[in-house]
Amino acid sequence: MRFEGTSNYVATDDLKVAVNAAVMLRRPLLVKGEPGTGKTVLAQEIAKALDAPLIEWNVKSTTKAQQGLYEYDAVARLRDGQLGDERVHDIRNYIRRGKLWEAFTAPRLPVLLIDEIDKADIEFPNDLLQELDRMSFDVYETGERIAARERPVVVVTSNNEKELPDAFLRRCFFHYIRFPDRETMQAIIDVHFPGIQKTLVSKAMELFYQVRDVPGLKKKPSTSELLDWLKLLLNEDMPLDVLQNRDPAKAIPPLHGALLKNEQDVILFERLAFMARRNT
Repeated sequence: MRFEGTSNYVATDDLKVAVNAAVMLRRPLLVKGEPGTGKTVLAQEIAKALDAPLIEWNVKSTTKAQQGLYEYDAVARLRDGQLGDERVHDIRNYIRRGKLWEAFTAPRLPVLLIDEIDKADIEFPNDLLQELDRMSFDVYETGERIAARERPVVVVTSNNEKELPDAFLRRCFFHYIRFPDRETMQAIIDVHFPGIQKTLVSKAMELFYQVRDVPGLKKKPSTSELLDWLKLLLNEDMPLDVLQNRDPAKAIPPLHGALLKNEQDVILFERLAFMARRNT
């Protein structure tokens, strides 16, 4: 089955090509892009399109590669031994399966999402190389080998917080999700808000892209933030003329808290408003 996007996810042609190439090659699909451009949702929609179970591994700064394989809880075994628990005689009772183990032994082809891999230590991707290549690993405490029944579809996301090792990149099929142009953004909005007033969308998108184009903005608003903003505009029943006839001296758009997410950017817009008032 080929990925062509879904009713809930607008996929550009180049993204469809990347997904289908990675699925065919069974190489991990490394997806980069601005936060809020739908990288995590992509894995969820691929799973729906392929009718495959989704296994999510959300990476944190403290996450170690070994946790994706398994963890041996020696402390729990020691405690149970002191209490005379019969479970201590079987070490398997203290082996906790990781997400790769789940993916390797899934009863049918799964989609494995390794989300925000760049949050972890720089050695994290390298520590997964052998397992992702061989699709197997050893459980040393029990002496068994866990091998994948079928190579899972692996989606790896990164927000580009740090560079990934070359050895890891060589094993991936790479795709960068560019920020949507207006036509693609319109299609995304139509999916989330069917029947929404076109004039409202047109004006809101105009303001949104104006905000993104402001020089010196620390965090540009993303697709998800535009959708949140539109939802608020609809919920507050914002009159259309508030957007159409907005005073140019008021640089900050209404309900700007959905778009601007730090005080530096709010201050920047306040300064722009002050300068606009001075020039009028």
